[in-house]
Amino acid sequence: MAFKFKLLAATLSLLSVSACTIIPGSHYEGIDSGAQVENLEKDLEKVNIQVIDSSLINIQKREVKQVNTTNRKGIDTSDYQYRLGVGDVLTIGVWDHPELTIPAAVQRTAEFDGFRVAEDGTITYAYAPKIPAAGRTVAEVRADLVKRLSRVIENPQVDIKIVGFRSQKTYVTGEVENPGVYPITEIPLTIIDVLNNAGGITDRADWREVTYTSGNKTEIIRLDDFYSHGDISQNRLLKHGDIVHVSRNDKHQVYVLGDVIKAGTVDIDRYGLNLAQALSDTGGIREATADANGIFVLRKRDLAKDGVIADVYQLHAKNVAALVLAEQFELKPHDIVYVTSAPLARWNRVISLLLPSIATVDSINDVANTN
Repeated sequence: MAFKFKLLAATLSLLSVSACTIIPGSHYEGIDSGAQVENLEKDLEKVNIQVIDSSLINIQKREVKQVNTTNRKGIDTSDYQYRLGVGDVLTIGVWDHPELTIPAAVQRTAEFDGFRVAEDGTITYAYAPKIPAAGRTVAEVRADLVKRLSRVIENPQVDIKIVGFRSQKTYVTGEVENPGVYPITEIPLTIIDVLNNAGGITDRADWREVTYTSGNKTEIIRLDDFYSHGDISQNRLLKHGDIVHVSRNDKHQVYVLGDVIKAGTVDIDRYGLNLAQALSDTGGIREATADANGIFVLRKRDLAKDGVIADVYQLHAKNVAALVLAEQFELKPHDIVYVTSAPLARWNRVISLLLPSIATVDSINDVANTN
């Protein structure tokens, strides 16, 4: 365990102390290397070090969030009724009374010739002026119109349809294929529906944090729970003025450092990211110089809350079975994957830095000997 502590201390010093180098003649202002390593070893007492094995993989799988099964039937829309608003357009027909129905024309649409809900919230029809419409359902407007027409027509059969939904809308912004304004209609509209209407989300979208704003209330919708785990409770019925914003996947990355072909960041997509994928996306480890037993995953913890600085997971990749474990080890946002160099490679680097000094000393000795 002491060896692991010292190895991890060297690893953390490489990650956190950029000013401290191994180049001969360089120095670090503030504390010497001995005190620095001593402080790191004290911090390591607050670090959990675990080997990535089958037991750890099983624990990780058990920690997967349980699916919310309280609402398997989804949103109840059985009592949903669209209520008219200013700007909506209706068509009104009275059976056996064509004189009360506007005839269709070749170059005119039903929406163009329909009855629009005026600014005062009313519509005007023959023998029935100023019928209140805003805030009412089609059935309520039809009942009022039938009552008024009954004064001049015996038993009127009235048909009312909405042909233009203009009064209510919802907004979809961010990482979707077609962001824009989408109308609320007589068909219930949910978050999943409106995202599908917008062409779906892009590859750059963050499936974990979709912001839903309704009135003064804002909440985070986790689409990954809905699509991956069937958590229907994440869906919402949209109302007028609601905003659905899909953020970019900028915050969900892992950092791959050390002796790999191409160090850098790797995005965690909607399907997640495992250790094998992260190493593969950075070109893999350098077979000639990397230490296959020195693959670490550093995961930050809340020191004040947990009393732990970080969890450190080590993969012994010299074993072929370890590659299977790497494929099953799921990474989390902001994890640091660090691949150490083989001991021989580290010595070679130090020696290569010392060679110019050795060559200079040899040249001076040769000159002195000739004299």
